Amino acid sequence: RFAHETGPNCSLVVARAVPWTHFGTPCDRSLPCVDIHPYTVQHSQYAMFLVNETDAVLLPAARTGEMVKLLGWNLPPEQMHLVHEHWKDFPAPPYFMHLLLALIYFVLMNLSLIGNGIVVWIFTTSKSLRNGSNMFIVNLAIFDLLMMCEMPMFLVNAFSERLVGYETGCAIYAALGSVSGIGGAISNAVIAYDRYRTISNPLEGRMNRVQASLFVLLTWLWTLPFTVLPMFNIWGRYIPEGYLTTCSFDYLTDDSDTRVFVGCIFAWAYAIPMVFICYFYTRLFGHVRQHENMLKNQARKMNIESLAANRNVNAEAAEIRIAKAAFTIFFLFVCAWTPYAFVAMIGAFGDKTILTPFFTMIPAMCCKIVSCLDPWVYAISHPRYRQELEKRLPWLGIKEAPDNVSTTESKQTVVSEPPANAET
Repeated sequence: RFAHETGPNCSLVVARAVPWTHFGTPCDRSLPCVDIHPYTVQHSQYAMFLVNETDAVLLPAARTGEMVKLLGWNLPPEQMHLVHEHWKDFPAPPYFMHLLLALIYFVLMNLSLIGNGIVVWIFTTSKSLRNGSNMFIVNLAIFDLLMMCEMPMFLVNAFSERLVGYETGCAIYAALGSVSGIGGAISNAVIAYDRYRTISNPLEGRMNRVQASLFVLLTWLWTLPFTVLPMFNIWGRYIPEGYLTTCSFDYLTDDSDTRVFVGCIFAWAYAIPMVFICYFYTRLFGHVRQHENMLKNQARKMNIESLAANRNVNAEAAEIRIAKAAFTIFFLFVCAWTPYAFVAMIGAFGDKTILTPFFTMIPAMCCKIVSCLDPWVYAISHPRYRQELEKRLPWLGIKEAPDNVSTTESKQTVVSEPPANAET
């Protein structure tokens, strides 16, 4: 923001995009503690003047005498290279905005820690829940907990009104967001594949723990390219964004390299998982509908109206339940990452002027909110998980009926056994 040429008693300050007329006449008393020398030089959009304050970083508003702070006003000059030029023309937000965001993030941090922590605890300590499919739910909860690890850093940044840790802090914050975001997206796709495979082929479609472990490893490997490359400035870079209290990959630099990077990360972290999710849930809906029609036709051929009605109700209930869960999963994914993808694509290919600091803070908050909701969507609807919650945390007031599937299977087994004296 400022270029300093320091002398013994004064410094030459170059203030960007501030017309020289904003500084009034020489010795303007509306500028406290600043003695403007009797000349002012106009050069393009820069105003040059001599002051007796070496740290003069506050600019007066036009003809009002009010001091206006721009974004990055409290960063040392040697760290200003981290801030993109796009943000340097925006006024710094009032302190209460930082406090409001800190309060929201504090609530989200606790909700995420409690919800995802309970998911990891229950699914890893209950023998009845240790199967391949549930490993994906635990994996998603771990990614959400990683996103929660960003929030303490954000609280410190918000109270400080700047990025604490500068380049190192920015890299850590952005890397946590990259791993948790990309990992959560591809985990949603893996869960969609597992649910489709399990329901469409219940006898042979269930994954064992070894197969599930390989898919879990794949989700972590999927996060590496677009986390490591910007961290070490191999391709892309991490920079502050919004109120300069959060960090993400650079989507503002106007060159072909940045645009290609943004296009690739858009496809890798958003488009490909979205295609997988849509494909597998569409196939799942088709399979459920086909199975329902098969039950109706079978009951009609057997001329058993009561069985047809019973099967119809059960099939309809199953379809509605799967439809709700699938739509909720898809809706949460869209709500979490579409705003961020939208901002990144505008920054790289569109009109950057609409990307205000407040506007770019919204996508990050959407991702944090969804990371808190994931355990409720993926785990609370799980009957056996609810039974474990009822057993271990009765004060939650959760009431879950016994597992109907297990009960039905046991009854069918008993009925199918022939009597001991059947042959006599």
